[in-house]
Amino acid sequence: MAVSKLTPAQRMFLEEKRFAVVGSKNPDGSPHLAVMWYLLDGDEIVVNSAQGRIKDRNLAADPRMSVLVEDEYRWIRIDGRARIEHDQSITHEDIRRLASRYYEDERRVEEGMRNSFSKQHRITYRLPVLRVAGEGL
Repeated sequence: MAVSKLTPAQRMFLEEKRFAVVGSKNPDGSPHLAVMWYLLDGDEIVVNSAQGRIKDRNLAADPRMSVLVEDEYRWIRIDGRARIEHDQSITHEDIRRLASRYYEDERRVEEGMRNSFSKQHRITYRLPVLRVAGEGL
């Protein structure tokens, strides 16, 4: 079933901690899928990556992206064009928010920031929640 915006049940589903499968298109047209942390931020899905990954190359060439979040028979897929953010003050704050969501331990967040994330050129992808498909919610 396709809808144009999130229902309260879909929003609640996305706000729960799960992993997302992020899809982009390889240069040869084949799909590229990556399991990633995500965050629902208002009416956008936010994912963050280190520069140099396959999805970074793909989305720089073609910003069309899909995000799929599932839990057994319940799922939501959001399709659209990602906004790409390279400003390191923004992207490092985004990876900090994502790490806080998934690590649930501020000590681990600080360790991750200090030992890994802050040493990388981070890229944030913001996908507006405009085209939504789902089932079971």
